[in-house]
This record gives sequence, structure tokens and C-alpha cells, in this order.
Amino acid sequence: MSDLGAGFGYLVKGQRWVARHGRWFGFGLLPGLVTLVVYAGALVGLGYGADDLVGWATPFADDWSSPWQGMLRTGLTALVFVFGLFLAVITFTAVTLLVGQPFYESLSEEVERSEGGDVPESGLPFWRELWISARDSVRILLRVALYGIILFACGFIPVVGQTAVPAIGFCVSGYFLAEELTAVALQRRGMVLKDRLALLRGRRTLVLGFGVPLTLAFLIPVVAVFLMPGAVAGATLLARDLAGPAPAPDKGPAPGAADSGGAPARPAQAG
Repeated sequence: MSDLGAGFGYLVKGQRWVARHGRWFGFGLLPGLVTLVVYAGALVGLGYGADDLVGWATPFADDWSSPWQGMLRTGLTALVFVFGLFLAVITFTAVTLLVGQPFYESLSEEVERSEGGDVPESGLPFWRELWISARDSVRILLRVALYGIILFACGFIPVVGQTAVPAIGFCVSGYFLAEELTAVALQRRGMVLKDRLALLRGRRTLVLGFGVPLTLAFLIPVVAVFLMPGAVAGATLLARDLAGPAPAPDKGPAPGAADSGGAPARPAQAG
């Protein structure tokens, strides 16, 4: 199986895992539902207030005659709403992961527990883990924004801008989406953002096979809510195979093991 197919397989495995563990599926839905309600309210508010915002931002058009004033402000109002919708789509996953940190952490731990072996622990207090997640999410969003600006500029190139650029954009989004999702399991293994990105670069095709289909599905936030629990489960399985399961804790030397001098313990002689 190619790496692309194997990456998609992790996405399918994650959805199957939550389907077999219905309680955890419902548990993982809660953060996405909360975020969706907040985002929906914000978009409704933007829809009602975008025209007032545009009117406030374009006082120079107050004296324009019809239809030029209406064309300008209607176009800008539509642009403001589309931009807000775009921001909602690209930030939905990061915000959901941040809001649902304890939920997805517990879900990811349960996936690892069901796969066998010890569940790794970061050893950090919850507030520290939350701060690291928020900081890393901002760093990822800045990277995505930088790539977005470059790709937007390339979009004006004839033919290439309408064919290759959108495909590259989905690959970039899928790659960083996979990073955000696998971070839940990799942070427990003590991996910082730089190390996580290096790990994913080593299996880029595998990561794209997981992240790109998920990005296409996440374009619809309602779909993202229902796929998120399985996405976290699949990303945990992917992270386990990339970084390996957690090593068993050191329980000290077994009875009869070598002493401090390196010689094996000798049994006591009778008599």
C-alpha cells in the first residue's frame, strides 16, 4: 500500500475506533459542538453587522451617486463576510482542539490504552499543556497564513493559478492539520513543535494521505464536528506508528539482577 493510501487508512481506522466506542464518540463531540455554536453566532452577528462596518470604513463614499455607492458597499460587505467565513474554516480545528484539550487528551489516552502498552504522560500541569497548545496553534496558523499569502499571489498566474495552486493549498492545509491533530499524542511524548514538524517531514506522503482528505471534509464545519473524534483517534494511531509506543517505565533491577559491581548475585551456600 502506498503512503498516501496508508495515511488515509489511519483516518478510516480512527473513525472505526470511535464507532466501536460510542461513549467516547459522544464525549469527543462536545468541544466541536460548543465551538460550532460560538462560530455560528459570530457569523450571524457578522452577517447583520457587516454593512454597518463597511459603511463606517468607507465615509468617502457617502456622497457618491447611485449605483456606485451601492455597488462598492455591497461588494465590500460580501467580501467581509466571505473573509470571516474563510477565517472560521481555517481556525475552526485549532480552536476546537484548544477548547477540547482535556476531552481530546482523554480520548487519545484511551486509544493508546486500547492498543496496549503504557500511556505516555507529559508530566506537565494542565495549565502548562494548555499554554503550549495555544502557543503552538498560533505558530501553525502563522505558517498557514504565510503560505496562504504566497499561494494567493501565485493564484494570479494564468493556468497554474487555477490548477496547481489550489491543489498545493489543500496539501499545505492538510499537512498542518495533521500536525495539529498528532500533537495531542506527540506532546505527551515530550516532543516540541520543531521535533514534531521534523518527524512529519520524514513521512510527508503518509501525513498528506491523512490530512488532505480530512481538510476537504473540514471545509464544512458541521462535518468537522462529527469527524473530529475519529480524527483525533486516527491521529493518535498515526503518531504511535511514527514515534513508537511509550516505553515501559523503569521498575528497577529485578530480584537476582547484577549488583552495583556488575557481578550477579550468588545464592547462599547451605551449611
